[in-house]
Amino acid sequence: MNVDLIYPYFTTLTDHQKELFEALELLYKDWNSKINVVSRKDIDELYLRHVLHSLGIAKIQQFNEGSQILDVGTGGGFPGIPLAILFPETQFTLVDAIGKKIKVVQEVIDGLELKNVKAIHTRVEDLEDQFDFIVSRAVAAMPTFVRWTKGKIKKQSSHERRNGILYLKGGDLTEELQNFPNAEIFDLSDYFSEPFFETKKVVYLPQKFKG
Repeated sequence: MNVDLIYPYFTTLTDHQKELFEALELLYKDWNSKINVVSRKDIDELYLRHVLHSLGIAKIQQFNEGSQILDVGTGGGFPGIPLAILFPETQFTLVDAIGKKIKVVQEVIDGLELKNVKAIHTRVEDLEDQFDFIVSRAVAAMPTFVRWTKGKIKKQSSHERRNGILYLKGGDLTEELQNFPNAEIFDLSDYFSEPFFETKKVVYLPQKFKG
């Protein structure tokens, strides 16, 4: 599956954005051959399993100009890099505790000349900044993820939806979310027709603040 997969779902892309999305495949194949961050099967389906999956968050939440988004456990740069291409006026910070993954992410950022993304080799607990939204792709169960990211979300919201977590997950989330009654679950199969998305979801967890 090539880059054309994403265009019917995102019809307002500029020519420059299309060029950036098209450049992803060569960059990832080149760097993945040196430092393996994406499985061989997944690299052949990069636009389905990584790019379009990442962009599922944009079907749930659009990001305002100047807002700040944190991608935790970004791995090879997902969902952060596709979202950064889609929202060029939004600032993205991509973190991962594994140095070789951040090296690949930085090389992709440099290769695309993205000015709205920075990649940091760190644990999220050690970050001092705060963000409008935190995005991620199934790096831990929600209770663990909430604990990791405590204190990283701004109290003041600049979007209609309250600041919080937008988490790409799959499967049955009943047990995992039992202690989060305010979580909202969005089925990506409502937005994308490919069978891959039948079990894929975005979980939105608004930030709770005391008093």
